[in-house]
Amino acid sequence: MSGDKKNFSYLPKIMNGGLAGIIGVSCVFPIDLVKTRLQNQTVGADGKLQYTGIADCAKQTWRAGGATSLAKFRGMYSGSGVNILLITPEKAIKLVANDFFRHKLAKEGENQLSVGRGMLAGGLAGMFQISVTTPMELLKIQMQDQGRTLKPGQKKLSATELTMKLVKENGIAGLYKGLSSTLARDVTFSVIYFPLFAYLDSLAPRKSDGSGDAVFYGSFLAGLTSGAASSFCVTPLDVIKTRMQTINKGANEVVYKNIPDAFVTILKNEGPKALFKGAACRMMVMAPLFGIAQTVYYIGVAEKILGTKKAAHV
Repeated sequence: MSGDKKNFSYLPKIMNGGLAGIIGVSCVFPIDLVKTRLQNQTVGADGKLQYTGIADCAKQTWRAGGATSLAKFRGMYSGSGVNILLITPEKAIKLVANDFFRHKLAKEGENQLSVGRGMLAGGLAGMFQISVTTPMELLKIQMQDQGRTLKPGQKKLSATELTMKLVKENGIAGLYKGLSSTLARDVTFSVIYFPLFAYLDSLAPRKSDGSGDAVFYGSFLAGLTSGAASSFCVTPLDVIKTRMQTINKGANEVVYKNIPDAFVTILKNEGPKALFKGAACRMMVMAPLFGIAQTVYYIGVAEKILGTKKAAHV
């Protein structure tokens, strides 16, 4: 690794970040769908939950997808179109911004950033990404949750119809519902994730090509471990964000004023366990997502396409 301040190429990093996001999300989207529905469910009037756990939610979602196996498979990817479309700029911003800030915060000749500067770089990257993450997550959650809240005979909205409806009712601001909770979750996640990933990745064996990069399985395992740990830590913020962004509420579901109100209300009505709803599922999503994304990002596919030299990571 190198702290060379002159060597920072945006285009290949943006291309690698976008590709990393598309591949990662395509692999883990069905688990994310289950996570959203688990987090949004509350205790019904009969005192029972709609789903008893991850496996039960997955089974019910699969069965409700349609009559044929193809329809059921498509049902597991409900809302994936908008997510895959927007994950390209989202992951590009997140990964490239972190690299950019790490690059700028590195001292001349330094091989590894201090934990404090690594956390600062991650936090700034998290702040930049929410410009895309907030509308992406808002639309994704509505699309994913339609199968849970849709009434008999009610038509499912497409991502385009939903976007137009939100913009018509509230303007562009309608797409940024839950901005504060998204900011809290993503900045916190990035502050934990990126320094942890950089440390674990630095422990992995190096490639024999002289690039100084970790072997691909080293980056994969570093992303996997860091993604799991970081996602667990921010699960309460993710639960709050998911609920605050859910527009079509089911019976007996509460509308929250802000993050503190959501936190206190959930704690009071449902207990501490509710703040960790879907934690295992979220870890099952984020661990492979970031393991795959970081591996794809570090492989340097764009550099091979563009015929440029791959820059070392700080």
